[in-house]
Amino acid sequence: MKSIPEIKLSLVLEGTTDELVQVTCSQDFYDAVLPMFDVHTIDYIEEMILVCLNRANRIIGFFKVSKGGQTGTVCDPKVVFSIALNCGACSIALAHNHPSGNLKPSQADLKLTQKVKAAGKLLDIILMDHLIVTRNGYHGMADYGEL
Repeated sequence: MKSIPEIKLSLVLEGTTDELVQVTCSQDFYDAVLPMFDVHTIDYIEEMILVCLNRANRIIGFFKVSKGGQTGTVCDPKVVFSIALNCGACSIALAHNHPSGNLKPSQADLKLTQKVKAAGKLLDIILMDHLIVTRNGYHGMADYGEL
């Protein structure tokens, strides 16, 4: 008879929860995520970053979901929520850069945001914001009613 492998999960939090960055607005998200982008490629290659938060809106970690080309990157909601569920996130935020410097969300950006928001609602994981980031500024979709 063949054996069935056991799945084991582990969450390791470095430091204490008091040391975690607390987020209260889109500016806090921007200040936290900008250093997560590669300073050498932020103007050339689009990346998508997932930020996971606890119940107190403290960032428990981030995950680089994808790295694409100059005009886009892929964001698979299955990957987003597998990471969020495995780290016990109560809420999440997405951030991706626009190498063009244009802060306006594309139709694809808005569609992805709605898809992730709907999936999160089913899982009781709130999508707090989706930021479009450049080295000089950001666009927070929560600020503009685009969530």
